[in-house]
Amino acid sequence: MAGRHTADRIGPEPAEGARTAFANALREAIATSGLSLDRIQARLRARGAAVSVTALSYWQSGKRQPERAGSLSAVRLLEEILEVPAGALLGLLPPPRPRGASRRDRAGEEPLTFAREILQPMLDRVGAPDALEQQHQLKLVGLHDRCEIAEDGGQQTVTSRAVFQAGADGQDRWLLVYAQGDEAAAPELHPVRNCRTGRAEVDDQHGLLVAELLFEHTLARGETHLIEYTLVNAGPPYPRCRATHYREFRRSVREYLLEVRFASEAVPARCWQYSRTPEGATTRRRLRLDSGHGVHAIALDFGPGIFGIGWEA
Repeated sequence: MAGRHTADRIGPEPAEGARTAFANALREAIATSGLSLDRIQARLRARGAAVSVTALSYWQSGKRQPERAGSLSAVRLLEEILEVPAGALLGLLPPPRPRGASRRDRAGEEPLTFAREILQPMLDRVGAPDALEQQHQLKLVGLHDRCEIAEDGGQQTVTSRAVFQAGADGQDRWLLVYAQGDEAAAPELHPVRNCRTGRAEVDDQHGLLVAELLFEHTLARGETHLIEYTLVNAGPPYPRCRATHYREFRRSVREYLLEVRFASEAVPARCWQYSRTPEGATTRRRLRLDSGHGVHAIALDFGPGIFGIGWEA
């Protein structure tokens, strides 16, 4: 199973050091400002951000951290209200937890990005009740994602090209699991090359799509196959996607190329690539926008872990 990354879902806790750094910086900024949490909440509300006093208290104590698109926008406003440099707080937040799309490659593990009780009935209905337990016989050799950001800053489409190699005879399909998140409806799936849609289930309440992508022919052991498909979101307005696009890999992938292209009205101030290992180790590197308002990042022999691109307006 595979899919993309965006939206709030269940996942491992962020690195404790990163959470502590953000909490300490926020607590110090609040103390320096002399503002009470009630006054800060009122100023946020006046600027269109609905954040409770309890949430602010949790953020500065380290019990919780902002993750949803609305919460991240509120942190940007907090930087202005507390008169700290732009990015002084946002820059301390770790990469997003593995929510959104998830790919399942190893047996005996719980899915990280959505509750099993939500996913399992959908797997049953597409005829793949054991998908979470079985050992997959398709190796993901290479993957290319191209994410298109619309004029309003939301995610318009994601086009994916994947190359598989069969580990056993008889492989004829790939099971796609994609979680949209941000309380948005699941996107529409459009096969582009060398595949067609089989059985599919959509849960718009949780923004979850489960679908078979059927190959043009059955693969023999060692044979490779390339497919391409596009996920199209309804809009405008388009899903906000938490200003990031990422993949979760459960096994190593030889090559992963990620592109994010922005409409001219939505070009961000800065972009960066990031990764996270299952142990919580993270990396981050600044990316340069090209003349076509896009950025890209490449991961070689990567996984397991999270790899993605984030940006700030």
